[in-house]
Amino acid sequence: MSQLSAGSLPPLDVTRAPEGGAIGPVQSGWRLAVREFAQNRLAVTGVAILLFFVLFSFVGPIFYHGNYVTSNLLATNQPPEAGFPLGTSNQGYDELALLMKGGQAALEVGFFSAAVAIIIGALYGAISGLVGGFLDAVLMRIVDVFLSIPFLFIVLIVAVRYGASVLSLSLLIGAFSWLVPARLVRGEVLTLRVRDFVAAARVAGASRTRLIARHLLPNALGVVIVNVTFQVADAILYIAALGFLGFGLQWPNQDWGDLLSNGVTYLQDGYWWQVYPVGACIVLVVMACNLIGDALRDSLDVRLRRR
Repeated sequence: MSQLSAGSLPPLDVTRAPEGGAIGPVQSGWRLAVREFAQNRLAVTGVAILLFFVLFSFVGPIFYHGNYVTSNLLATNQPPEAGFPLGTSNQGYDELALLMKGGQAALEVGFFSAAVAIIIGALYGAISGLVGGFLDAVLMRIVDVFLSIPFLFIVLIVAVRYGASVLSLSLLIGAFSWLVPARLVRGEVLTLRVRDFVAAARVAGASRTRLIARHLLPNALGVVIVNVTFQVADAILYIAALGFLGFGLQWPNQDWGDLLSNGVTYLQDGYWWQVYPVGACIVLVVMACNLIGDALRDSLDVRLRRR
C-alpha cells in the first residue's frame, strides 16, 4: 500500500468533532451575553416598558397637545372623559399632558445623573484599585466620608438656596451617586491588575493612563453596565421624593413627584386619577430598570448564565 507523502495529506476537517457532531462557530462573550439577555422574558419586558415611557414622554407630546401651562379654572378636577383621557388637576391642567411633561424630567435626570455617576465612579475606582497602597486607602476613606453625609439633606439645602432645574439636580444626584460605582469598579480592578495581560502591558511600557483606558475599564465594563440601570432607577426615585416634598423642579418644569404631591392632597375627595396614574408610572419605570439590571448581571456573569 502506497503511503501518502506529507504534502499530499488531506486537509483537516475542523468543522466536525471526532464523534461526528458539528462544531459551530466560536461566539464572543458579548454575543453570548446578548443572546442570554434576549432569552430572558423579564428583561425583554423591562426593555419594552422603558422604551414605552421614553416614547410616551418625548414623542407623545408631538401628537397629544394637552394643556399643562395655562390654568383653566372652569375644568378643575374633571374625571377622565373624552376631552381629558386622564382627567384634570385641581388647577385645570390636563393630567395626561402633565404625565408626559413629568416623564421627560424624570428620564432626563435619571439618565444624565447616571452618566455623571458612572463616569466619575469608574475613573475614581479604577485609579484607586490600580495604584493600591496608601493612596488607595486614602481614596476609599474619602468615599466613606461622602457616604456618611445625608444625601437628601444636602439636596434640600441646594434646592432651596439655588433653585432646582434638570441640569442642577442631575449634577447634584450624580455627584453623590458615584460612590457605589467607585467601590464596585475598584473591587473589579483589584482582581484584574494581577492578571497576565496587565502584567504584559506593564512590561511593554504602558502608562497608568493606558492601563486604565485600554485594559482595566474595558474589562470592568460588565460591572459598569449593570450598575447604570440601578443608578437610573435610584435617580428617578430621588427626584420623585424631592418633588413629593415640594423641593423638586421649578415651574414650568414638572416631575412625577410634584404631580404625586399635588394629587395626594385631593385623594380623600375621590380624585384618584391625580394619584394612581403617576404612581403607576414611577413604579413601572423603576421596576423596568431593575429588571434590566438583574438580567444584565445574569447575562454578563458567565457563572450565572443558563446552560
